[in-house]
Amino acid sequence: MTKEMLSDYRIVENINEYLVTLGTGQSLADSLDQFIAVGLLLLLAFSANFICRTVLLHVVTKLVKNTKVTWDDVLFDKKVLVNLSRMVAPVLIYVLLPVVFPREPDVVSFLQRLCMIYIIATFLRFINVFLTAIYHVYSEKEQFKDRPLKGLLQTAQVTLFFIGGIAIVSILMNKSPAVLLTGLGASAAILMLVFKDSIMGFVSGIQLSANNMLRVGDWIVMSKYGADGTVIEVTLNTVKVRNWDNTITTIPPYALVSDSFQNWRGMQESGGRRVKRSIRIDMNSVKFCTPEMLDKYRKIHLLADYIDETERVVSEYNETHHIDNSLLVNGRRQTNLGVFRAYLNNYLKNLDAVNKEMTCMVRQLQPTEQGIPIELYFFSAIKEWVVYESIQADVFDHVLAIIPEFELRVFQNPTGSDFRELRTN
Repeated sequence: MTKEMLSDYRIVENINEYLVTLGTGQSLADSLDQFIAVGLLLLLAFSANFICRTVLLHVVTKLVKNTKVTWDDVLFDKKVLVNLSRMVAPVLIYVLLPVVFPREPDVVSFLQRLCMIYIIATFLRFINVFLTAIYHVYSEKEQFKDRPLKGLLQTAQVTLFFIGGIAIVSILMNKSPAVLLTGLGASAAILMLVFKDSIMGFVSGIQLSANNMLRVGDWIVMSKYGADGTVIEVTLNTVKVRNWDNTITTIPPYALVSDSFQNWRGMQESGGRRVKRSIRIDMNSVKFCTPEMLDKYRKIHLLADYIDETERVVSEYNETHHIDNSLLVNGRRQTNLGVFRAYLNNYLKNLDAVNKEMTCMVRQLQPTEQGIPIELYFFSAIKEWVVYESIQADVFDHVLAIIPEFELRVFQNPTGSDFRELRTN
């Protein structure tokens, strides 16, 4: 319905004529007809708004509850519909203003500009609530829980309000938005400086998401920012990490792209969590095995086959090379440290908590002034932190307790009790 068609209704003139027929004086009728027309317009607009917010909203909400699909939960969310219904009144007022003020085009133009600003603001709020509803629905879905949806929402909101702000300013200045955009191009450097963090955060968020570098729920470590915990939120300007001591660390997204950080997701998705820990053996306790020692080790179930097979190989080598066994330095012999390493290998491979398909070994590292490091390198099949630490502790409890059985000693620096014992002796 165009303005020319609406003006043909001559609402104000009809009200004036009706007031005169009621006995109102012409001068008073000329003063009242405009106010009555405005009152009727406001009554019509807010009546339509009331009907939309009560009757239609109530009906639509009931219909949505009876459906099983989820898309209508977003489209017909209560907050979305309320904000959509708020646009009814200003739109009606905008359309009917020429009818109420047929003889005052300047007033109509001014009021329509105000209505248009309100309509744009209401529309922006409607779109914002609509996007937020989409975010809440999809952030609860399992397949989207690890995606940076909040960062995307904030990016869309910033873009939305930037466009809306340009439209409102153009209406206030009564100029085309293209003119404003041309002027903004000249001040782009200033805008980039003001919105530097937001722009860098937006670009970094795209990189993090596209390269699958970071998700909500990932365990990350970034020592530079004191972060060591689980990512709980990825937004346009910050990445929030809940540390293991329940403190919150905020990191700029661009820092995660420009700097190095450790993501433990690979471990969580793999078949095991690595254990890499060593014990130090006193070098003075290492020696060749005597026949009595070998007989003792044969009684250990995890070593019986190893002792027999190794002795056979050693005997064959010594016989083949005509080794004089009168001296220990000649030929090949088993050592208590070598037997101990074999025991640890078999012990780890027989533990249910160890992932047998991943690397599992016991190795001897470079000797130091603090003894010979014997490192246990294996992967726990259970990755949950508390259980993992318990498994690791149980293994080394056993290792430390079993060392004396091989006539080896653990190296440790002397303590006060050691000196007191020497003094008493």
